[in-house]
Amino acid sequence: MMELYLRRRYYPEGTNGEISYQQRTVCACIELPWRGNRRFISCIPEGRYRLVKRMHTRWGEQLAVANVPGREGILLHPANDALTQLQGCIAPVTKCTAPGAGNYSRVALDRLKDLVYPVLDAGEEVWLVVVGELVIGGG
Repeated sequence: MMELYLRRRYYPEGTNGEISYQQRTVCACIELPWRGNRRFISCIPEGRYRLVKRMHTRWGEQLAVANVPGREGILLHPANDALTQLQGCIAPVTKCTAPGAGNYSRVALDRLKDLVYPVLDAGEEVWLVVVGELVIGGG
C-alpha cells in the first residue's frame, strides 16, 4: 500500500498544496477554493481517498479520486489555473505561482503517474490523505 499526503493552504482565490510520499515532495498542486464541497465550484473535503485508474474515451487513462462524499468524477489532471480549468478536480503543478495557479502541470502529472502507476499495476492500493495546513483570508 502506498499513502500520499496532500497538504493544503487555503486562499479565497484558490487552494494550493503539496503532494508528498514518504516525507518527500512529489509535486505541488492547485485546486478550487473551499466552498463547502459544492459540486463544480469547490475543492473536495479533507479526508483519506483511494486513487484508482480510470479510462476515459477521450482523454485515455487517468487517475481518479474514489469515494469523495457527495461528489463523483474527481480526477488528477493537468491545469494551470484552478478557477478557469477545474471543476473540483486536483491539478498537479511543478510550482504554485499564485493562489489556485501554477505552471508545468503536465510535467508534474507525469511525475506523479510515474510514481503511482507501477503500484496500481502491481495490484496494490494507493491512498491520498488530504489535510489542511492553514486558512488565509477566511477561505
